[in-house]
Amino acid sequence: MIDLYYWPTPNGHKITMFLEEAGLAYKIHPINIGKGDQFKPEFLAIAPNNRMPAIIDTRPNDGGEPVKIFESGAILIYLAEKTGKFMPNDLRKKFDVIQWLMWQMGGLGPMLGQNHHFKTYAPEKLPYAIDRYVNETNRLYGVLNKRLADREYVAGDYSIADMASYPWIVPYERQGQKMEDFPHLKRWFEAIKAKPATVRAYARGPEINPSQAGISTEEQRKILFGQNASVVRA
Repeated sequence: MIDLYYWPTPNGHKITMFLEEAGLAYKIHPINIGKGDQFKPEFLAIAPNNRMPAIIDTRPNDGGEPVKIFESGAILIYLAEKTGKFMPNDLRKKFDVIQWLMWQMGGLGPMLGQNHHFKTYAPEKLPYAIDRYVNETNRLYGVLNKRLADREYVAGDYSIADMASYPWIVPYERQGQKMEDFPHLKRWFEAIKAKPATVRAYARGPEINPSQAGISTEEQRKILFGQNASVVRA
């Protein structure tokens, strides 16, 4: 059984996509990031960076003590190795998947996150910051579009690299992008969107957050964007 500490965000969706594709049994523990659940001591014991998602594998393959993992990329690698799915064993193919997973973790996610912040959430709209991150989003979309020009998925076969990237592309309109500008990316996006496991994964979001409310109040902004070291001190 996988205990999943989750809220329906792009990083949260990565993990439900994998779990649904792999058919692994899992239980969701909601971490309402707008209310500050991520700062509770019991969650910090699992995820010291006070960010979800995180997992506890209560039945690891070695039969030992439960395994706790935070960071969505690390979780995807762990689950791929646990199940033997969505990451090849071949050395070159494996690291093709891993390098594109790291591309998402180090570039696509953080840059698109800044796009969301300055374009949607920041109380003061700063044209320089908005242009900076909308343009970088556009560049990264171009990288992915070029990569997909001669292959069905990011690393050939469907893999954790695709599961990591897809949720960050879902809000493309909010990011100031036009899917028609990226035909190969659009084909890939529609193919993943239509997967039954993707549909099931995204259906978990309204179950956990029925109102599907985003970050809209000043209190929520302070919780998410006003953090310093005090939130992780013992």
